[in-house]
Amino acid sequence: MTAKQTLSIIPENILVNKIYEIRGHKVMLDSDLAELYGVETKVLNQSIRRNPGRFPEDFMFQLTDSEWESLRSQFVTSKIGRGGRTYLPNVFTEHGVLMLSSVLNSQQAIQVNIQIVRIFTRLRQWVSENGELKYEIEDIKRKLNNQDKNIELVFSYLDKLIDKKIGPRKRIGYMPDDL
Repeated sequence: MTAKQTLSIIPENILVNKIYEIRGHKVMLDSDLAELYGVETKVLNQSIRRNPGRFPEDFMFQLTDSEWESLRSQFVTSKIGRGGRTYLPNVFTEHGVLMLSSVLNSQQAIQVNIQIVRIFTRLRQWVSENGELKYEIEDIKRKLNNQDKNIELVFSYLDKLIDKKIGPRKRIGYMPDDL
């Protein structure tokens, strides 16, 4: 086995599905990270509270009520007051996930962190590679919009021509009755 294979302990699709976009950042929930690292969410959050200087606002932030409700609607969780979370979750950006490896020193946390960082890197690379695609799509939309306007103009001219009363036309050319 190669080093990369030994570090892939969690399927990529599971990790990718645990990345959300909130406030313009790609983030992961504290509960998802705790599950991946093999620790309880409260243990992960205790480690963070003991090291507040390692997690500035651009590394980690707490969700608002509306953000949490929006996320809860995407996946099934227990109702408030029935054994579910009592606090709003923390979410971690890519840099926050990196910092977690310095707080949680287990071998599993280190391996999972390496996988997560690779996925974040691939996502960023995919976005940068396909950024040009976005501009090309916008250009095509603009051209189609212009073509729609041109087609409408042609049809309006045709409608005007149809609306004109054209009387009987005089035939030109060879007339067999004239002979």
